[in-house]
Amino acid sequence: QLQASGGGLVEAGGSLRLSCRASGIIFIINDMAWYRQAPGKQRELVAAITRGGSADYTDSVKGRFTISRDNAKNTVHLQTNSLKPEDTAVYYCHAEVPGTKYEYWGQGTQVTVSS
Repeated sequence: QLQASGGGLVEAGGSLRLSCRASGIIFIINDMAWYRQAPGKQRELVAAITRGGSADYTDSVKGRFTISRDNAKNTVHLQTNSLKPEDTAVYYCHAEVPGTKYEYWGQGTQVTVSS
């Protein structure tokens, strides 16, 4: 189970720290990621971090968002800075064990950025 939190309403230029706590899975063997889905749009990958700690980002958030993981706490974070109205979306946490069928989704947390 993945429990996401940290979303909210923020003005443009503000920051939020999203967190996703995993339970019932072996966290350290999972690659973790954050996706988002805006109204009327497809879900897109925002940031990912491998079980080894390598991170990658979609171009639109590079330099503004940082993904990190705390294996001791079974938690992945997404620090979002310099938020823009176009970052408004429901953000979902995702976990998968590479090369297997095992993947999990969190329930989503709403991020709303006002202009």
